[in-house]
Amino acid sequence: MGRVGGAAAVLVVLVVLGAPPAAGEKLSGVFQWMLKLECHFINGSDRVRLLERFIYNREQLVHFDSDLGHFVGDTPFGEIQAKHWNSQPELVEEGRVQVDTFCRHNYEVSTPFIVNRRGERGTERVPSGIPLPR
Repeated sequence: MGRVGGAAAVLVVLVVLGAPPAAGEKLSGVFQWMLKLECHFINGSDRVRLLERFIYNREQLVHFDSDLGHFVGDTPFGEIQAKHWNSQPELVEEGRVQVDTFCRHNYEVSTPFIVNRRGERGTERVPSGIPLPR
């Protein structure tokens, strides 16, 4: 609930303060809040990096990098959020644990479908007895 509460707090503050239009465009009244999780695998699952991005209206505010082990602010407001989230040890630990529960788990589940299918792209998929339409 802490992460959801923090996200809601960010959204409320941005709505109250009013986000400036991008490059002089009019505000549409639609706000986008996005969380993007990226798993970077190096040498299979031997070296795994989780990058968790918090994005508001196409601008990355804060990100969590499992290599660093803490939240990093990418904007002045994001720095405030990162400082607040880093002061909560359970949130930081949850981010570190997600490397195993999210990244490595999904790698193990998807590997048979991704890795073992290499080389099929160039093979003939139509039996040789059936003529191809011209």
